[in-house]
Amino acid sequence: QLQLVESGGGSVQAGGSLTLSCEASEYTYSSYCMAWFRQAPGKEREEVAHIEGYHLTLRAIYSDSVKGRFTISRDNAINGVQLQMNSLKPEDTAIYYCAARPMSGGNCYDVYKYWGQGTQVTVSS
Repeated sequence: QLQLVESGGGSVQAGGSLTLSCEASEYTYSSYCMAWFRQAPGKEREEVAHIEGYHLTLRAIYSDSVKGRFTISRDNAINGVQLQMNSLKPEDTAIYYCAARPMSGGNCYDVYKYWGQGTQVTVSS
């Protein structure tokens, strides 16, 4: 079973940057769509970004709240993904989760079945 482990969370001031990493227990590049979700206190979990496809079909999708500030990328060294977060805002404070779902022919299918334990990101004003 695929296992995911997040790292890189921490505390930062508004306007700062953090990079989150998600290491997978097996090869994911052409087998899984990978995503970052977050959940703030008292709020529902929301998708921040996901990456699908591979090679020439590789594409990243972002929520409107992070578009232009966050970048998701595959990191083959860890069989997973990274999330580069710039221009952080206090409203980005949340637990960030890495998730994966199967991919076939570059297309995601099924639901996000695999989840990490999460890493805390706190942005102070």
